[in-house]
Amino acid sequence: MKQLKNLIMKAIVYSNFGNTDVLQTAEQTKPLIEPNEVLVKIKAFSINPMDWKIRKGEMKLMSGSKFPKHTGADFAGIIEAIGSSVSNFKIGDEVFGVVKNIMKEGASSEYTAVPSSLVWKKPKNISFAQAASIPIAGTAAVTAIAKMGKINSKTSILVNGATGGFGMFLLQLLKQYGANVTAVTSTKSIEYAKKWGANTVIDYTKENILLQRTAYDIIIDLSGRLGYKNAKKIMKPKSIFLNPTPQPIEIPFSILKNFFTSKKHIVVLSSPGTSHTTILLDAVNNGLDIEISKVFPFAQYKEAYQYAEKGGYIGKTTIEIN
Repeated sequence: MKQLKNLIMKAIVYSNFGNTDVLQTAEQTKPLIEPNEVLVKIKAFSINPMDWKIRKGEMKLMSGSKFPKHTGADFAGIIEAIGSSVSNFKIGDEVFGVVKNIMKEGASSEYTAVPSSLVWKKPKNISFAQAASIPIAGTAAVTAIAKMGKINSKTSILVNGATGGFGMFLLQLLKQYGANVTAVTSTKSIEYAKKWGANTVIDYTKENILLQRTAYDIIIDLSGRLGYKNAKKIMKPKSIFLNPTPQPIEIPFSILKNFFTSKKHIVVLSSPGTSHTTILLDAVNNGLDIEISKVFPFAQYKEAYQYAEKGGYIGKTTIEIN
């Protein structure tokens, strides 16, 4: 009986699209690993907007409609087993990583099997919860900066919704370029925006950014509430709008629209890889701040997702598994 129990794990799943009510725990067989994979005992996983977009059916063209589905993409934990062709890790290593296919797989379980190329050794100076917060949001920030092109001290950048997980990484990474960054956030988040490197902070509860006279070279809408149509009002003639929260239909249409305007609409999709993570690990080792708004225990997973979906918090929200 004990041996059988060791083959079973708990996981968060859902069997139809919907709000947090569709989430439930289930007992599943612990995954087996391929030669190129590692088995990770998960200690924490992060919550990202993509989780509820997929769960609500907004991304079904890419996620499909096959159930049950898991949730969660990035995680941190301890390697429990390694495949025969894996040489860069050993059992007991503390790591963080991301599942292979965020549209069809999930990290919301006690164990996960992933290719060794999608895990990295956890820095000793951060917690499991902080490490689990790096891959999706951190990679998105690195990708966004790459899509900004050549930026310097003369580049004016507006970051709307600047103090969530994505903004936390983006503001700190932008500091090294010396760009003139304006952060839009709430009253309670102003000090964090300043600490993370914003030159100017606008409190959206007191000021409508669309009514100001300033125009920007780059606008990135992390809140998903500004939109390209509104942003054009405060964009320079030759400028770009970065959209990290696109609807599926916006991905191909943004490419077509860009042929007819100098105000470009560019979609930002996060795809974690070694080159992105190297940049992030260097930043973490040089003191990059990873703020965790709240850590929920595994048993309170519904409350965790409700908290995350409500928004308005600083940094990241994570779930821990003991």
